[in-house]
Amino acid sequence: MNIHEYQAKAILSRYGVKIPSGHVSFDLRDAEASAQGIGMGPFVVKAQVHAGGRGKAGGIREAKDPAEVREIARSMFGTRLVTAQSGPKGKPISRVLVEEALPIEKEFYLGVTIDRKLGKVVVIGCSEGGMEIEEISRRSPEKVHKLVVESGCGFTNFQGRRLALDMGLQGPVIGRGAAVTSALVRAFMDCDCSLAEINPLVLTKRGDLVALDAKMNIDDNALYRHPELMALRDIEQEDPRDVEASRLNLNYINLTGNIGCIVNGAGLGMATLDLLKYYGGDPANFLDAGAGATKDMIRNAFGLLRSDPKVKGIFINMFGGITRCDSYAMGVVDALRETPLTIPLVVRMEGTNVELGRKILEESGLNILTYKSMREAAQKIIELVKAKA
Repeated sequence: MNIHEYQAKAILSRYGVKIPSGHVSFDLRDAEASAQGIGMGPFVVKAQVHAGGRGKAGGIREAKDPAEVREIARSMFGTRLVTAQSGPKGKPISRVLVEEALPIEKEFYLGVTIDRKLGKVVVIGCSEGGMEIEEISRRSPEKVHKLVVESGCGFTNFQGRRLALDMGLQGPVIGRGAAVTSALVRAFMDCDCSLAEINPLVLTKRGDLVALDAKMNIDDNALYRHPELMALRDIEQEDPRDVEASRLNLNYINLTGNIGCIVNGAGLGMATLDLLKYYGGDPANFLDAGAGATKDMIRNAFGLLRSDPKVKGIFINMFGGITRCDSYAMGVVDALRETPLTIPLVVRMEGTNVELGRKILEESGLNILTYKSMREAAQKIIELVKAKA
């Protein structure tokens, strides 16, 4: 789950990280009042959306006084911000962050994430900030420094000071840099994040280290432990299908292709996507109905894919274990009888009661193609979707 910049800053502030003076606003009057409450300008007005690259897209603008803050906010509210990360439809702007503009001496990058190859939490620091760390890594890899957080001892003060030195901090600022890094790591761990970053972390002309921007992504699987974080969710920023999948308790990830997939189990799901790509297909999603999927869950999964206009065919790949194949089959038949399907459907089943499941599908009188082989089924749905293109 993503949260907004102002929400991430509020969390980091509780861990001792300095943030600019500012207020989030939901309307024009509030935006102007926020600027007046901060004091003298200049100010920065920042669109609050779940996408990076806001500055290049006009989502971050400077204002000299509260009146200009109001006009900038007027131009943002009710619009959609299109950035390199938002997709062509952009993200709706329903709130803006009004902050003091700081005198900046130097910008840095600081982030904490999980290194999948190492299977460990890593801290990344860079002597440049304000842009994507991937871009810096390609252009100037020597400026990016990474430290591993060992589970036995955690992130040490020595590591914090070492990273601060590697990032180019000097004198008394080294200790401040170590403290900011330690605070970011603690926030990452305590909030069960998959990513926490400050970009840019700025050194002001007064010698302060301030989080000028912040981003935190929370692991969805840990949200049951954090109702206070779950309350920060902004569903306006999410794809409606993602919201609906969450409500239906379906594991769903939207992709760019045209073949809708329904599977039960993450391993089978990944194998299904790989197989479709191997034979020249293009999956539209990852949708795991779960190992214990009920008929209702299958029906709900089916309905979710119907709502996606880019889906031109559906591939159901199920293994009957906790839930038998005949139950899966009845879920498919019920869904199609409720709302007839106008695109190709290929079903491959294996496992408990598989023969009964196939019989239910074949005798339903519905336009369902069944296969025993996963490879043959994948090739068939690809063929049918390409024929309709």
